[in-house]
Amino acid sequence: MYTVINHPIIKTKLSRMRNKNTDSRDFRLNLTELAQFMAYEVTKDLNTTSINIETPLAKTKGFKLKDNIVLVPILRAGLGMVDGFKNMIPEAPVGFIGLYRNEETLKPVQYYCKMPDCIKGSNVLLLDPMLATGHSGAAAIEIIKTYKPKSIKFVSILSAPEGIKVIEKAHPDVMIYTSSVDKKLNEKGYIVPGLGDAGDRIFGTK
Repeated sequence: MYTVINHPIIKTKLSRMRNKNTDSRDFRLNLTELAQFMAYEVTKDLNTTSINIETPLAKTKGFKLKDNIVLVPILRAGLGMVDGFKNMIPEAPVGFIGLYRNEETLKPVQYYCKMPDCIKGSNVLLLDPMLATGHSGAAAIEIIKTYKPKSIKFVSILSAPEGIKVIEKAHPDVMIYTSSVDKKLNEKGYIVPGLGDAGDRIFGTK
């Protein structure tokens, strides 16, 4: 239940993000642009409904999305993907889920949750650059399901096979979109070869 978005421009931007010499500014810029490309692929199967519009020359039929889209980044690294998706879907409201990983158990701990009122019946795009152990993603999906959305899609930049398996087992109804499935997790639960800690590289905290 996962799709790897294989596009030449995505590959080049991901390579720049992986490079340890890429500074925080360029890392954020490439992440935003990469997320924008992914937004196109992730939303291409959404339903539309027809509307009547008037061009400067004539009346014609137009289209709008049938259902609302809600973006939900997992704090803090997921914030780095929001601008790219908002560039493509500017009308989409944004909810927030705050989770941090217990470095001993590798399990997620929730510290914040705020969702827009329209989330019920909406198509939710859950954003997190790294799908590593999968525990944070699975926990976030569980939280979102309590709001009764129409659908949930998990969007990551990098994924580990272990994390994909966790999401597939816990939430087989959730489709995963990623730009790369890397080799494995290391003993600390980081994706290898990966790109380091996405949150630190986005915000320059290391």
